[in-house]
Amino acid sequence: MYTASGKSEKSDLLTLHMPMVKRLAHHMMGRLPPSVEEDDLVQAGMIGLLDAISRFDEAQSAQFEAYAIQRIRGSMIDELRQSDWLPRSARQSMRKIEHAIGALQHQLGRQPSESEIAAALKIPLAEYQAMLADARGHQLLYFEDFGDTDEDDSFLDKQSANEASMPLPQLLDANLRACIIAGIENLPEREQLLMSLYYEQELNLREISEVFGVTESRICQLHGQAIARLRTKLKEDAWIVAA
Repeated sequence: MYTASGKSEKSDLLTLHMPMVKRLAHHMMGRLPPSVEEDDLVQAGMIGLLDAISRFDEAQSAQFEAYAIQRIRGSMIDELRQSDWLPRSARQSMRKIEHAIGALQHQLGRQPSESEIAAALKIPLAEYQAMLADARGHQLLYFEDFGDTDEDDSFLDKQSANEASMPLPQLLDANLRACIIAGIENLPEREQLLMSLYYEQELNLREISEVFGVTESRICQLHGQAIARLRTKLKEDAWIVAA
């Protein structure tokens, strides 16, 4: 990776880290709507990698990968900012699902099944599952969850905002972490496993579908439903400002 003079060869850095760009793009796709093309993320990530190579201080080369990851993700987020992150209609659908889950939990004293949630929404099960698929990319926490904000502002714009406006202290709060852990432990067993594989083991949706023996689209549905259950828990514990 280095010349005799100790300077890194840019072409070698590029070749070495190209697989990382593809891996980051593939993992990010699991949080995004189907309208987003993975190739677009990879292209944006490559721009970020090239930027990292040109900007990085070679004297700190041992830390290059960590620096490059930040630049790659930042470039991908910039690309997403120019497209539709999650349609407003999908966000509204997920709010309805969260409301139905919360009402059913109080009524039944347990986590409701998919068919029970669909019945509460007065729609066929297939339509409910389609709603979950359409909301691929729904987040556990949005910046507006921490107070009044303009819904027309995109999540990505807020994420890229000035550091002083970011609710990082709240996100790092031990009580919030404990609440999320409790919410995960209360999920149905299959959804607990899915969350563990995705967020702890960092498997992508395709790999998880192989573990479960179902389609990748089915894993997307289950992931969206798990997020809705967790958001319901966070609303009950007043971490999320109810819409």
